[in-house]
Amino acid sequence: MQGRIACANVLSDLYAMGITECDNMLMLLSVSQKMTDEEREKVTPLMIKGFRDAAEEGGTSVTGGQTVVNPWIIIGGVATVVCQENEFIMPQNAVAGDVLVLTKPLGTQVAVNAHQWLDNPERWNKIRLVVTREDVELAYQEAMFNMATLNRTAAALMHAFNAHAATDVTGFGILGHAQNLAQEQHNEVSFVIHNLPIIAKMAAITKACGSRFGLLQGTSPETSGGLLICLPREQAARFCAEIKSPKHGEGHQAWIIGIVEKGNRSARIIEKPRIIEVTPRGAGTSDNSTTTLNLDGTC
Repeated sequence: MQGRIACANVLSDLYAMGITECDNMLMLLSVSQKMTDEEREKVTPLMIKGFRDAAEEGGTSVTGGQTVVNPWIIIGGVATVVCQENEFIMPQNAVAGDVLVLTKPLGTQVAVNAHQWLDNPERWNKIRLVVTREDVELAYQEAMFNMATLNRTAAALMHAFNAHAATDVTGFGILGHAQNLAQEQHNEVSFVIHNLPIIAKMAAITKACGSRFGLLQGTSPETSGGLLICLPREQAARFCAEIKSPKHGEGHQAWIIGIVEKGNRSARIIEKPRIIEVTPRGAGTSDNSTTTLNLDGTC
């Protein structure tokens, strides 16, 4: 799974520009010197297989790379492509009146940490009043599934629905990446986030922990998160409906989370954003609402 997630994360740098095809991938692997020989022989091939399987799913292959010895296990890579100008979308053309769409729920950092706390009584006691062990297990599986899911479908639909800009949401959190994207715009615009789609119960956990994760402030890191896309208002709901279509396979979702307005190339989350609880697979029906924004920008 770690290999799959790493590969999905690498490919998202292409997908964020609407590029759906990758010519070649290199894999960078760090093998832990703290592992025994037996552990390395079991773990390393599985990581490599996961990375290669995800690359194959993305229509490409791993042709080389580098392996080093390190105190930690690390896996990553490089994805390259040579393409025509009409095959990519520059992330600089958002206009006032666009809406912001997100294609994966937030909360993966909280889900992974909470799962680690199941065997840590001191940590578990801080959250057990707001979440059950089953909730944590389901959230963890949802996080793993989402992180390993490629953003390739979203990248293809960016062309069909005339996306003006996009970025992938990873280590800086939703707000950090929204700010980075806003700073690159040709037009004087700002991004305002009204809604936060979050894996169910993860908002409750972060509140129980004194907001230590920064999840509701938009600063919680997301490993291999979704695409944050600026779409024309009239196209956004259709994009959200299309990405969930059975012809694209199971697991794809999208939410309208905010608006683009005239401004100073900044991004912010409103004081009391709407939290959209995204129910994990296997726990019932997810909240798949696309969220409608009124013309004045309110939710």
